[in-house]
Amino acid sequence: MFENRKDAGEKLARALEKYKDKDALVLAIPRGGVEVGYHVAKHINAELAVMVSRKLPYPDNPEAGFGAIAEDGSLFIFEDALGFLSKEEIDKIIEQQKTELKRRVAVFRKNEPLPEIKDRIVILVDDGVAMGSTMRASIKLCRNKKAKKVVVAAPVSGGDVARQLEKEADEAVILEKPVFFQAVAQVYMDWYDVPDAQVLEIMKKWRGEQKIGPFS
Repeated sequence: MFENRKDAGEKLARALEKYKDKDALVLAIPRGGVEVGYHVAKHINAELAVMVSRKLPYPDNPEAGFGAIAEDGSLFIFEDALGFLSKEEIDKIIEQQKTELKRRVAVFRKNEPLPEIKDRIVILVDDGVAMGSTMRASIKLCRNKKAKKVVVAAPVSGGDVARQLEKEADEAVILEKPVFFQAVAQVYMDWYDVPDAQVLEIMKKWRGEQKIGPFS
């Protein structure tokens, strides 16, 4: 169990110490991954940025997803989804999520581009991995941008998903793999949905600590 995202982030950071002072780039997936990513980046002296990836939800069950899309358009879709949805339905949902991706990039980064990824160690951080679709779309983004090494890092994931991420990334650092894994929230004592305002506050704090000027 983790007390909260701060506790999870600090523990995950210790598991990533080999990347300390390696000019690594921590890309935190909002919203819940940003606080975790903040503590990782701070501990290993890495650069931190928010990278947006969105689940592609089923029309009749938005909590479930058939894939995900990253902010550069990198797409991951579960193969069996094609048996449940038409191409037209899939295309419509993708376009809807592209609109939300643009909104989130505007909110969280003020439309600033991602930091340079090419030839760098990139650590993708979330507060937990459920189905793994957003993380897998994020891995594709890093591959497309020619990262030197892609590391997936999260406090918790199911075993099957963790094994899949190990295949697609160069390394997967997952602290907990519960046998009976139902939801990310099950390993947190203090769990809540993170609002946009908290993400912005964390990144404002980060920029202040790094003596980076505020977004224009």
